[in-house]
Amino acid sequence: MSKAFLVLEDGFCLEGKHFGAEGENFGEIVFNTSLTGYQEVLTDPSYKGQIVTMTNPLIGNYGVNSQDVESKKVWVEGFVIREKSRIFSSWRAEKGLEEYLQEYGVIGIEGIDTRALTRHIRLQGAMKGCISSLDGDIKRLVKKVKEFPSIVGVDLVKEVTCREHYAWNEPLKDEQGNPIILGDKTGKKVVIIDCGVKYNILRILRSFACEVIVVPASCSAEEILAFNPSGVLISNGPGDPSAVPYIVETVRKLISNLPLFGICFGHQILGQALGGTTFKLKFGHHGGNHPVMDLKSRKVEITTQNHGFCVDIGSLPEEEVELTHVNLNDRTLEGIRHKKYPLFSIQYHPEAGPGPHDSRYLFQRFIDMI
Repeated sequence: MSKAFLVLEDGFCLEGKHFGAEGENFGEIVFNTSLTGYQEVLTDPSYKGQIVTMTNPLIGNYGVNSQDVESKKVWVEGFVIREKSRIFSSWRAEKGLEEYLQEYGVIGIEGIDTRALTRHIRLQGAMKGCISSLDGDIKRLVKKVKEFPSIVGVDLVKEVTCREHYAWNEPLKDEQGNPIILGDKTGKKVVIIDCGVKYNILRILRSFACEVIVVPASCSAEEILAFNPSGVLISNGPGDPSAVPYIVETVRKLISNLPLFGICFGHQILGQALGGTTFKLKFGHHGGNHPVMDLKSRKVEITTQNHGFCVDIGSLPEEEVELTHVNLNDRTLEGIRHKKYPLFSIQYHPEAGPGPHDSRYLFQRFIDMI
């Protein structure tokens, strides 16, 4: 393996060893605190535009497979780890992590002090960075990073959304490959606005025996209503939610027509459609161990999260919107519901993949609302 360098826009630099694809790539540097689930992280479209650092020190020990993907490809701009396992061992494994990254042309760097990098990001905030196995001139790399555009104000959804609508027919499956059936409600048609949807969202809805139709993010309200859905889900997705006013306008037109459920980016879209605004978090929430309180029941859920932006609590109209969930780490908004219309949204990921299952009840709530 050849030398590689990780450089941040403020001049912070770490030397490591390259793995995966050769090259040089740029993005916003973030860290993910999940202990497992690196394949789900790599294939999450919400990470488009970002270089992901895993805080778990050993990555790759169980390989990768074709069942744990959350989309059709790897979306991260780069992958930063402390140590890559030299072997992988799992009865489900089909190939190793390095081969997987090579297959999708993604550059990785190992041998990095991920603790130091994570601490730097927590103190200084998320910032642009670069992984390079081609250029060892640090000053030149810093200059390149500074010139690289920020994700703020950039529509990344258009990079990850589907190009035309399609039906999804695969439910959740157990370890023997048998379909998993959830709940007792059947036959409802749900349209998903694809801002970068994760497969597990689709699998869970299908396990509720819903007819699942996925449409591009550019689909108009009229086109969505033409499918005659029972409800609409606005999915997760990458980047700045204020950069997609066309989706906000579509959702605004749907609000009084049928039940709506927003997840992560979809929560931010719904928040804007209800009159709220969003802001960028200092270093975002990325990982599978974030505590969130349900304000009504006072129960605490351990949640999977992946977002760098947040809906401003104070920007929402109190007479129309009820706050339902709050993050216990930083008291940011994690969930809302409308007091009149059948709609709600949450900032975290109830579909797990990777992570805990504490929040899966929210899909049942959506089905019941329909």
